Amino acid sequence: MKVRAKQAATMLSILLYGVILSSCTSGSSSGDGQPPPGSISLTGGGSTFSSLLFDRWFTTYHRSYPNTFIKYAPVGSGEGVRRFIGKDVAEKDKVDFGASDAAMSDAELAQTDNNTLMLPVTAGCVGLAYNLPGFHGDLKLSRQAYAGIFLGDVTNWNDPIIARSNPDVKLPDLTIAPVVRLDSSGTTFAFTGNLAAINDKWRNKVGQATLVDWPASAIHSKGNDGVAGTIQRSPGSIGYVGLEFARQLRLEMAALENKEGKFIHPSDQSCRAGLATTQLPDNLRIFVPDPSGPDSYPIVTFSWVLLHKTYPNPQTATALRELFRWCLQDGQLYASEVGYVPLPASVVEKALAALNNTKSGGRATE
Repeated sequence: MKVRAKQAATMLSILLYGVILSSCTSGSSSGDGQPPPGSISLTGGGSTFSSLLFDRWFTTYHRSYPNTFIKYAPVGSGEGVRRFIGKDVAEKDKVDFGASDAAMSDAELAQTDNNTLMLPVTAGCVGLAYNLPGFHGDLKLSRQAYAGIFLGDVTNWNDPIIARSNPDVKLPDLTIAPVVRLDSSGTTFAFTGNLAAINDKWRNKVGQATLVDWPASAIHSKGNDGVAGTIQRSPGSIGYVGLEFARQLRLEMAALENKEGKFIHPSDQSCRAGLATTQLPDNLRIFVPDPSGPDSYPIVTFSWVLLHKTYPNPQTATALRELFRWCLQDGQLYASEVGYVPLPASVVEKALAALNNTKSGGRATE
């Protein structure tokens, strides 16, 4: 009883920390202060998964094109879609472009009167980062193990289901503390999509969504940065997070069992392998919940920028086309440096063709 009480107290303190940390989400800006007269200001919001790359892109772009100022708020994919749609959104929160790791649904597109283009601009892995003090080894998690953890069926690190894939290492007798997203998230959409693809119980009980009711007793944190920070400071924890955020905090990452039964670490190469067999449809909306191939990492996702097909201000339409044309071409060179996967040439080609459909409609605003 004393052990259980101690574990409960530990979980409570971790949870309180996660709540505090989740409120600390910062945005990025391509320039300081107010844009000068004659310049163009673009605002965006959404995906935290892509925010590190956006920060690099928008800062670099502003250096080359100082009259274009870009402000981006990493508020999560779900909130990014809401702000982009713009209905019942405060004027200060409305955006020129959104970003999401879950492509908009038909119902969401209908809310914009189908005046929306979804452009895949980058891709990456969703990894399982963990914090196990005193553990020295290469942690391997089978499909049964990591699905069981987030279902609440596997609750201790020395559970036989985990030990079976790690016969040569000593696992600690320590309660598992899952860390999940508090906000509506494309990263959650990618992770739960994989769980639904590999586990019948998850598919029937929870399914795939940007925001879910987690079966396991979990710590909730806001944004990829919040999840990564909570894991870093929480012994016994494990959570799903974009590879780039785990690398930034030097978190340990588990090797996950893929469709071919191989244990694969998230990396540029394994993420690229997971995306290599995809064929992007004409609407540019595709999900890869469980990629094939012996070298493929099992949880990969594209990330989309959301643009209107028409903008009332022709300057805004032109500036957005130029910005994201650069991101799809020159900007891809920065992807690997920050922990993302450069888009395949075939995806870039389709995205550039779609980008040309962004134009001004009606009279320009004064």
